[in-house]
Amino acid sequence: MTIAISENTRVVLHFELRLEDGAVVDSTFDKAPANFEFGDGQLPEGFQSFLVGMKSGERGEFQVLPEKAFGMPNPNNMQTFKRGDFPDDLELSAGLVISFADASQSELPGVVSAFDDNEVTIDFNHPLAGKQLTFRVEIVDVQAL
Repeated sequence: MTIAISENTRVVLHFELRLEDGAVVDSTFDKAPANFEFGDGQLPEGFQSFLVGMKSGERGEFQVLPEKAFGMPNPNNMQTFKRGDFPDDLELSAGLVISFADASQSELPGVVSAFDDNEVTIDFNHPLAGKQLTFRVEIVDVQAL
């Protein structure tokens, strides 16, 4: 009996995420497939919803709007720090990813968006926030839990 993806299934799949310009953001097609338990939070709900009903061997390609993917950029996630808050030997550049600790001491990556001699602006939005993505999948296996 062929099992369709739904609650209480484990899914093994290959996937690819592409930006609108065709640039590949992530892909498992050249390595081991990903696997997850449907609904366990590993795959954002906006992506997971496209998989419902798919079966082993099926392929699909879906357009995922920002609201269903990684959300829209939040201006409150842009923070300005004093240049003195960073080590003198840190060579700042736009796009540099710096690791911060959040309130619970978990790692929180931020991206330098602007800087000068006095201030550094860090963007804590997800790097794919505001992006429409193409989500291509090939279902390798679906198992009932």
